[in-house]
Amino acid sequence: MEIKVTRASVLKEKPDQNTLGFGSYFSDHMFVMDWNEAEGWHNAQITPYAPIPMDPASMVLHYAQETFEGLKAYKNDGKIFLFRPEMNAQRLMKSNERLCMAQLEEELFVEAVEAIVSYEEDWIPTNEGTSLYIRPFCFATEVGVGVHPSKSYKFIIVLSPVGAYYPEGVNPVKIYVEDEYVRAVVGGTGFAKCGGNYAASIAAQVKAEKLGYTQVLWLDGVHRKYVEEVGTMNAMFLIDDEIVTAPLEGSVLPGVTRDSCIAILKEWGYTISERHLCIDDLMEYAQNGRLKEAFGTGTAAVISPIGELNYKGNIQIINEFKIGTLTQRIYDELTNIQWGNIEDTRNWRREVK
Repeated sequence: MEIKVTRASVLKEKPDQNTLGFGSYFSDHMFVMDWNEAEGWHNAQITPYAPIPMDPASMVLHYAQETFEGLKAYKNDGKIFLFRPEMNAQRLMKSNERLCMAQLEEELFVEAVEAIVSYEEDWIPTNEGTSLYIRPFCFATEVGVGVHPSKSYKFIIVLSPVGAYYPEGVNPVKIYVEDEYVRAVVGGTGFAKCGGNYAASIAAQVKAEKLGYTQVLWLDGVHRKYVEEVGTMNAMFLIDDEIVTAPLEGSVLPGVTRDSCIAILKEWGYTISERHLCIDDLMEYAQNGRLKEAFGTGTAAVISPIGELNYKGNIQIINEFKIGTLTQRIYDELTNIQWGNIEDTRNWRREVK
């Protein structure tokens, strides 16, 4: 792919790596590429980070044809690593297919990510627990008011140096079980990473925060009783000696970290069950001590221990509100792979040349 580069005339001051937070700072440049029916993907550029010129009648603003991804880059001993970027590419393809958007092939996606990360490598933080968050996204640009697939799209990648996603870091978080709103149903867009899913979840998130909870645990949209996922993470529960997580049946996001955890845990000899888990049963397991650990999995937080569940006022503390042995172990394994601290026996780490 031929990429035109326009360097920013003024470069930003890098933020303090000790106070990055998440998604608050953005690098000097971004990757931009266009699609139309006649030319396909074309006009690939690395340009200064800047506002996007947009017609008020651009279809994304009216009909929400928009998808996105999230992955990270890490720097260790002068080398830059990505973690399973091909899975993000494949998921974006499935998301775009669901929203009837232009397909972006895996090789093109990975090449674009590597190009902008390599160009902005000075923005990759190196303090422990930090990384460069990569946000690729696609959206409809055709001008017109009428419900149909757009005839033109834009693909952009922006970069953000980040620390921990949650203020708690790798300490347990409090989760509110949502029983009023629903996130997704089978046949909808729950498996796709599109902005509409997240917009619809904000009301529940606001409610949870008012009650003092960090995140929401969603139940299925039909029966309102089966555990699905946390607002920004997949969820896993160690019940007795079995690890249970929701199945991928169309209403749950197929997380890259989720998939990685399942593979590692199977290697370690754990029984993994991708099955429906009733919230009443889960709360009972927590009350009688059978729920030993619970944690969320996702690119942003990597692994986040769940220390408390609140379902209809029934509050259960998990593992004395401490990070569990297994939770810590899986966090250490994943982050050491991502950072290049241990041998990558699974070929998940990709070095950016």
